[in-house]
Amino acid sequence: MKKLLLGDEAIAQGALDAGLSGVYAYPGTPSTEITEYIQNSPLAAERGVHRRWSANEKTAMEAALGMSFMGKRALVCMKHVGLNVCADPFVNSAMTGTNGGLVVLVADDPSMHSSQDEQDSRFYAKFAMVPTLEPSSQQEAYDMMQEAFDMSEQLHLPVLMRVTTRMAHSRAVVQVKDEPRQPNELNYDAQPSSWVLLPAFARKRNNIVTAQQPLLEQMAVDSKYNKYIDGRDHQFGIIASGIAYNYLMESYPGGCHFPVLKISQYPIPKQLIRRITDDCQEVLVCEEGQPFIEDQVRGVMPGNAIIKGRLTGELPRTGELNPDLIKRALGLPVDESYAPCQDVAPRPPALCQGCGHRDVYTALNQVLLDYPQARVFGDIGCYTLGFLPPFKAIHSCVDMGASITMAKGAADAGQWPSVAIIGDSTFTHSGMTGLLDAINEGADITVIISDNLTTAMTGGQDSAGTNKFEAICLGLGLSHEHLHVVNPIPKNMPEITKIMRDEINHHGPSVIIPRRECMQTLQRHLKQKKAQAKQ
Repeated sequence: MKKLLLGDEAIAQGALDAGLSGVYAYPGTPSTEITEYIQNSPLAAERGVHRRWSANEKTAMEAALGMSFMGKRALVCMKHVGLNVCADPFVNSAMTGTNGGLVVLVADDPSMHSSQDEQDSRFYAKFAMVPTLEPSSQQEAYDMMQEAFDMSEQLHLPVLMRVTTRMAHSRAVVQVKDEPRQPNELNYDAQPSSWVLLPAFARKRNNIVTAQQPLLEQMAVDSKYNKYIDGRDHQFGIIASGIAYNYLMESYPGGCHFPVLKISQYPIPKQLIRRITDDCQEVLVCEEGQPFIEDQVRGVMPGNAIIKGRLTGELPRTGELNPDLIKRALGLPVDESYAPCQDVAPRPPALCQGCGHRDVYTALNQVLLDYPQARVFGDIGCYTLGFLPPFKAIHSCVDMGASITMAKGAADAGQWPSVAIIGDSTFTHSGMTGLLDAINEGADITVIISDNLTTAMTGGQDSAGTNKFEAICLGLGLSHEHLHVVNPIPKNMPEITKIMRDEINHHGPSVIIPRRECMQTLQRHLKQKKAQAKQ
């Protein structure tokens, strides 16, 4: 059977066809569509596959590890910065090992289309000493899921699968299985001596994982996803990984006359790399993200070749690749088909008309006119656009949940007023612990949880704390008198500004929750109600 699928959808279909029992994820572009595809899958519904969103990537990783402990196959999905959030359980999962197959899917975002940095997740896998797969096509993305789960169960290790934005969000025809594999049965094979990471046990597992590394390298050499394609002209050779290999093949539609080493499984296949660096006078390394392969080749396996790539300027040091950049590095004619169009007017992002965040920032800016030294610490979400005109309302945005803890640190330094603004989904993702610190220490901060009843920035997924924020804040120890819920609409501006001013002047922790549904999800819900009414 053939299907036209996004890379993300091919991954999701591959996981389902490999006998998936649960997907665990927090929405983050460019990985979001994987979980959404599984959520909408009739097969997943029929089989009772777990497919609800997690509160954050750490809880997702730990829940998936629990499913693996019981012998079933689990998939964890996130964007690259989410891997930072779950780094503790991810790295330790190599020490515990796996029972059921466990695949950690990370979608990197070179060029930072919707991210804070260009982090390359392959470094995490090398650090944790686990195998990595990086598809060069949607078909490989589908096929690799079956092999990743098999590999995880064979090696008793998690497997990291890395894609980048263009792979995740481009479509191709994919040949899928007619009969999906049955999910694993529950089993009790996991040995506590491996899963209890007391130092005495962890040292044994560390020795086992370290001793597996030569096997992982040999598997990379033997992998069908890594291949040495000889060419007639050995003056030049090319190492290409992931989607960069796809771009390379577009540059040579009739076949490349130089030797090519395709890498889509890691650790890097040193034996194959030594072959191409011994055979060729110059070798160009084409890879999305940071110079992960290039650095290793340059450091320990240069052979007789001059190594070129991102570090030497043939390819740009930052940003994502495209076929034109590959052609230019190869000295081929470039038609600039990927060059930005000069005739399109810039369209900077902006908060939607009617968005509740707009009224929150309007009220906040009005109040802070009386406090010229005020500092507002922002967070990750639609409301980050409050930094841009016309609001220019926030002074920082670093990572998920940083608004509250940075506001507290600023208050600890003597800053007043110190205001944090955070969204509902981000608050339950990683803001609650910062608020607990602030409450425990009586920090002089005002926290605004701008609640639009959804995870809006990534498309309107469910938010883990919807209708629970008052209870959460009170449970953390906040006093009733300094917890307020308001409806951010223009006619309520006098009430909202008074509450903001009163709480800024209260020298202790306070929380204001402006609550109004996201305009996008509201319109969606209204359409659904109309459709239901017609039935």
